[in-house]
Amino acid sequence: MNYRKLGKTGFEISEISLGTWQVGGKWGDDFNHKTADEILNTAIDSGINFIDTADVYGNGESEKAVGRFVKSRSEKIYVATKCGRQLNPHTNEAYQPAVLRKFVENSLKNMGLETLDLIQLHCPPTEVYYRPEIFELFDRLKDEGKILNLGISVEKVEEALKGIEYDNVTSAQIIFNVFRQRPAELFFEQAQKKNVGVIVRVPLASGLLTGKFSSNSTFTEGDHRNFNRNGEQFDKGETFSGIDYATGLAAVEELKALFPENTNLAPMALRWILQHEAVSTIIPGASKPGQVSANVDALNFPNLAEEELTKVNAIYNKLIKKSVHQLW
Repeated sequence: MNYRKLGKTGFEISEISLGTWQVGGKWGDDFNHKTADEILNTAIDSGINFIDTADVYGNGESEKAVGRFVKSRSEKIYVATKCGRQLNPHTNEAYQPAVLRKFVENSLKNMGLETLDLIQLHCPPTEVYYRPEIFELFDRLKDEGKILNLGISVEKVEEALKGIEYDNVTSAQIIFNVFRQRPAELFFEQAQKKNVGVIVRVPLASGLLTGKFSSNSTFTEGDHRNFNRNGEQFDKGETFSGIDYATGLAAVEELKALFPENTNLAPMALRWILQHEAVSTIIPGASKPGQVSANVDALNFPNLAEEELTKVNAIYNKLIKKSVHQLW
């Protein structure tokens, strides 16, 4: 495992870490603590030392599993969680300091921890980033010893750029992959300038970039890839990176032609991300231990040559860019 600094936090975290949206089962299924423990143990045994969760994952069960697990291991494990998505309706007006404070305190209780290494605003509406009182709350929570650092998890580059203007924002979590390239422009430059860590989520475009899907692939009823392709439940960009499924499959076929020796495109896709020096870590999810091991194995994939990078980007420009680049 290789490690990189997470911006102003000073944490040295694993290049490949673990996102726990689907820990314990497939997306939409009931949470399974036994499976969660197996996944978490595999992650730490592989050198991963950073785990990202949220209070809404499994209705708090993910936080409970992570908290219990961290206390069972002797290694230093950095825990990041998120708050805000419990709000219903999830609107700008619903974001209030007192409510967010309660969410943080509930997360501490769920995990049985005294202090959170990193708390992240969980993809709030864009208007929230223009409200200093929301961000000031986390300075008070830090003074009280309840958190060490504040981060943001965003849908749009605009939100990331606005969020990192606040001095107390130490990290930004954002979707970035071969099919979602816009963050590599102005945002990465500004994040490095402000020493803000970059946490990359949805690195494989909800599995599209593994190259294992086809027009005949099906997903379970509770899987967001089945019910959220057009943004029916949450931001469309979270599902297949907002790409039309057929278009994504066409782009994958061109990537397969470019890397014919790789039956699984995931290692290439993860290495492509890590070749951007602004990136601190990637947090692919896993619904079984073998997926964790496969993600870590991607570190053995060699850097893409300049010619390969050019050809990958050409596929994006030809098939993907027009439909997604300016949306997020």
